[in-house]
Amino acid sequence: IVDETHRLQQRNNQPAATLNTKYKETNIKLFGHDDVGLTQLDWVKAKSKNQIFLLDKDQTVKPADLPEKTVNKLVEDAGSVDAFFRLTSQMRVNGGNDYIDYVTRVLRGEYNGPLKTFGKYDVRLFLDFNKMHTEILAKNKAVGLARLVAGFAWPWVTRNGADFDIEIQGSRFAWNRRDYDWINSPSSLEEIGGIHTVQGYDLNFAGVIIGADLSYDPLSQKLIFNRENYHDKKGKENNRVLGMTYSDEDMLAFVTNIYRVLMTRGVLGTFLYVVNPDLRNYLQQFFATA
Repeated sequence: IVDETHRLQQRNNQPAATLNTKYKETNIKLFGHDDVGLTQLDWVKAKSKNQIFLLDKDQTVKPADLPEKTVNKLVEDAGSVDAFFRLTSQMRVNGGNDYIDYVTRVLRGEYNGPLKTFGKYDVRLFLDFNKMHTEILAKNKAVGLARLVAGFAWPWVTRNGADFDIEIQGSRFAWNRRDYDWINSPSSLEEIGGIHTVQGYDLNFAGVIIGADLSYDPLSQKLIFNRENYHDKKGKENNRVLGMTYSDEDMLAFVTNIYRVLMTRGVLGTFLYVVNPDLRNYLQQFFATA
């Protein structure tokens, strides 16, 4: 059983040279030869007789993830033998599927209707970051599991000895100091979690910060990816192994998926702060301001 199947990797330049070697060695061990077209999905199939793949291609967040055509073929092959089952409900967000669909369409620029609410689900756009931070701390005291999370729109300089990574309206924070189970770490309330730390976790309240990697152009009325403000080096690296390059439009899809994931972590509510003023103004049409 494979959860988060969409996060399985295709062949790409690994973070360390030793991992590139291990990828090649795994292919040879499983198939008798190295083929750069083989993915971790092929590894799973090679080592099992039956598989259950749980997937959501809208949670694909970086170029190293399985390509869309591979995911689509997996779905098609399952459907051809009556083994494809669509999950029609989710157990995380109390706003329900309507909220998830709403967030998806807004982030893709596909929604032009009125502002929607979702029952008791608490979703608010904050114009003052410090007010949002205070509210997250209050929610954590009241119900627990309230955290700040953000897109990778700030460099991770504390790894090199700096005092902080992120500064917003005078408040300073480090990125999550722990990669594993960060949400339950003692210092998590004083830090900001990234997509690779938060994906797959549940929070009661998520304070989502949309950084300067995403903006809005009022003239073209489109969301814009800003490559210079996106600091996940592996998250925007071209795939030299497979000869694949990623345009700003390609990266826009990954980054909007990241924010979609972050905005669907909160069981009881989602708070939102937006760095880019044009994007903030655009999103005020769709989310009640606090």
